[in-house]
Amino acid sequence: MERIENYARFIDVNFNLSLDLPPDVQEQWMPLIATTGDLESYRKKNSNFDRQTAMYFLAFDEGNPNSIISCIKASREIARTVRGSLNKEIWEKINETYYFVLKGKKQKVWTHEDPREFFKQVKLDIQLLYGISEDSMSRGQGWYFSKLGQYIERADKTSRILDVKYHLLLPSLDDIGSPIDYLQWTALLKSVTGFELYCRECGTIEISGVVEFLTLNKHFPRSILFSLKEAQKCLSIVSGTTDGGYSNKAEKELGSLVSDLQYADVSEIIKSGLHEYIDDIQVKLVQISDAVYEHFFKIKPNFIRQKIEEQ
Repeated sequence: MERIENYARFIDVNFNLSLDLPPDVQEQWMPLIATTGDLESYRKKNSNFDRQTAMYFLAFDEGNPNSIISCIKASREIARTVRGSLNKEIWEKINETYYFVLKGKKQKVWTHEDPREFFKQVKLDIQLLYGISEDSMSRGQGWYFSKLGQYIERADKTSRILDVKYHLLLPSLDDIGSPIDYLQWTALLKSVTGFELYCRECGTIEISGVVEFLTLNKHFPRSILFSLKEAQKCLSIVSGTTDGGYSNKAEKELGSLVSDLQYADVSEIIKSGLHEYIDDIQVKLVQISDAVYEHFFKIKPNFIRQKIEEQ
């Protein structure tokens, strides 16, 4: 569900950006595909990056496992398997969003002249779901596992969209500081719902300020550091760790990454290479996710043998 909300926001903001760009500047949908990590998969299916093709791939292509329609189908199926742990309102909102997305595909929203209302509604549906969950779900192990996944996903998506803007989006050094550059950084901040807060806290839009805000800010809910600190709290609870240390590989790797971010300096990050720094964070997030799976979810051969012997 976090991925769905991110995709809906990204598409909505990128569409708005395309309306603001000068006529002689090509719409930049390729960087948005790159943000999702599915650029190679997209190129196998499509030869161009026009608006309709990119929007269909991100939102309605069931052959893309990360598309909005694929994610809502997976979310609904997972919710159905744990239906007894969910209250009526949560299940109904997931179901409602599922049928709304199916209706959008049937209506071929990606071909509409202005599809923004569809993606805004998807985003609002997910946010409403979060609000219902916040006020009605028991703070048990299931809750903390779901929040752990949500915050790791959020950190990953923030890192990806920052990396794409800095590494791919600018066509040349001449554009740095230009009106186009300003529009792109503004769109990036809006894509993570951080534009107004950034302006209040930092004022002028500068590369170092935006990088620090999205990477190291301790108070912005979508910064990488904030998201991973929240993920760390959730992981400690489900691991039963109360002394501030770690009891498994996932806790150790997540704690190490949070510590690195807390003591990082934005000028040193940019000087050493933002792309390389972000790439390293993404690799570590994958390792943390793998470690969570290995420790909590992977069925061990010894466990299987034990169950067979018991039977």
